[in-house]
Amino acid sequence: MKRPSVRVASTIAGLTLATATLFHAAPALAADSVVLSKGHTDAVDVHYENGALKLKVKDDTVSPAVVRDPADVTFQVLPAAETTVPDLPAFSFLGQPGSKIWMLPQVQDSNLLWPGWNTTTLGSGVFTGDKVSLSLVGVDGPGDVTLFDTNSLGTPNIKFRSNDGLPDRLDVPVHTHAHAGWVFSATGTYTLKFQADATLANGTTLSTGPVDYKFVVGDLQSGGGDLALSITGMSDGEYQPGDAVTLQAVQSPQGALTKYQWFSKKPGADDFSPIEGETGASYSFTATRALNGSQYIVRLYDGQTVVAGSAEVWLWVAFPAEGSSTAKSVTATINASEGALVISVDPENRTVALPAAALSPAGDRWESTGALKPVTVTDTRASRPGWTASGQVADGFRSDDGTTFTGGYLGWTPSITTQGSEQGVVAGPVSHPYGTVQPHTGLGGSAVLATASNGKGLGTAQLDAALKLSVPTDTAAGTYTGTLTLTAI
Repeated sequence: MKRPSVRVASTIAGLTLATATLFHAAPALAADSVVLSKGHTDAVDVHYENGALKLKVKDDTVSPAVVRDPADVTFQVLPAAETTVPDLPAFSFLGQPGSKIWMLPQVQDSNLLWPGWNTTTLGSGVFTGDKVSLSLVGVDGPGDVTLFDTNSLGTPNIKFRSNDGLPDRLDVPVHTHAHAGWVFSATGTYTLKFQADATLANGTTLSTGPVDYKFVVGDLQSGGGDLALSITGMSDGEYQPGDAVTLQAVQSPQGALTKYQWFSKKPGADDFSPIEGETGASYSFTATRALNGSQYIVRLYDGQTVVAGSAEVWLWVAFPAEGSSTAKSVTATINASEGALVISVDPENRTVALPAAALSPAGDRWESTGALKPVTVTDTRASRPGWTASGQVADGFRSDDGTTFTGGYLGWTPSITTQGSEQGVVAGPVSHPYGTVQPHTGLGGSAVLATASNGKGLGTAQLDAALKLSVPTDTAAGTYTGTLTLTAI
């Protein structure tokens, strides 16, 4: 007798993506003192909280970003910032052509600090004219200070300048994020006094008063203490199983060394053990109950010599919510007599939380990266027809206030974690986020995670992918959630 054909050969698993909180969302507040010398920072970060106007520092040199009190920050203009005044009449305000200056440029240089000012946390309709005023009200230091930007034709526009009288005032609209060139005419230590003023829609005037910002131009003063290393990013509270944890090593003062080693000490262990392959400034992993009570440290090396080590930080992971183990991935299988093709996600891995987005090196997009977490494909069909596993965020991402963006802004780089010795599973191609590499459209359309060709695929394989979110800088602030549908057929 002819056996009936089997038409259904696909299964589907759903995975919730609690994607990165975009840049406007409030970063964690940090209280440690730091020296910032490389990377992006909103040095003059304007906030309106509890009826008061405040100036803070948004530090994007760590991930996730943190907000700091200006009193806790020393901004260092490294010796590499030294240049000379161009021999152009338009730049005569900087001094004599050829004379030395130390400049943090308007366009990011990865080897220098990139400070700017920021009003993106301020809401529309709160202040008269939807603007605040930033003023440089004082400079105490060995030289002059000038902030200027240039237009598309290269013509300079002075924002603040200390040698022709202060205060200098600049009206800044809300929702503004801007950068300029910061120029210092001599090395040494400076105190810049910034002030923010605004008028509420009801006519009430607000002012921060002068707020001190410390800048050191050139090498830090000797006798300032040894290099300190600390860890940021660990929550003081409990993580939920499946939460993403990202730890960041922070040098103070920040220097040129970049060789790290992360160590962990699990409950019951006698000492810290190195974490294989974790030698960068950040370390990301997934919280599980098995890691509850673990400790983590990081060390900084110059060659083989340890030059700094951090204090330990502790990880606390809550028990899974009662009944959470009943939340299963949705699967469908064909008749058992014909075998089955099943794609599934462990209940503890059903949610992916990307870290807070940070500016890309080019400063033109907000980006975040993370791991998909294991996806299992099991094929028990004796006929070995092969299979393809794919994923798509068809409905895009949505925030609590209804703002959306397309799933195409999320991309992945697939990988195979484990498979049978003769299973023949091959990782799918890189799918880049829309707008980063044309003509890629990210996960807005169906993207292949892995394939097994005809005659292959029998057994169980574990798949994974490195996720990359990349959205335009005008994307509205918020925490966005989407559903990644995984399909095997």
